Amino acid sequence: MGSPTALAERMEDRRGGQGDPRDMVGELRRTLVLVPVDSGGLWTAEFGGVRWICAFTDEAALARFALAREAAGNGTAGREWEFSSLWGARLLDEIVPAMGVPAGVAVNVADPDGSMFFPPVTGIVPASVAVDAPTGNGGAR
Repeated sequence: MGSPTALAERMEDRRGGQGDPRDMVGELRRTLVLVPVDSGGLWTAEFGGVRWICAFTDEAALARFALAREAAGNGTAGREWEFSSLWGARLLDEIVPAMGVPAGVAVNVADPDGSMFFPPVTGIVPASVAVDAPTGNGGAR
């Protein structure tokens, strides 16, 4: 079982050009992350043709996201943020493929110096939905 602190540390190492990216992906897979829930579904955002599931290493990182959304005037002032705790492996192996579009996981997106994106590519998501896999269909159905 991974820890949110270990995941944040591995992400920091990678951002600094250190560590093995496979170790970081493995840490995400072993870690329970927090994913905001909106209108019965997981909070996602579209960027660069990819649907990103927003996940957070802890409640403080989720709170920074909520404050950033509120500051941006996105109609979230005073809102209570519900969230689900999900294993990274479940996000990558089950939820991303079920989305039916190219999808990945964005961790700690409100932390410009601490965020990390796990795109829909081979080695991160199943080959059947990886956009770079020879037989992958990029999640299209």
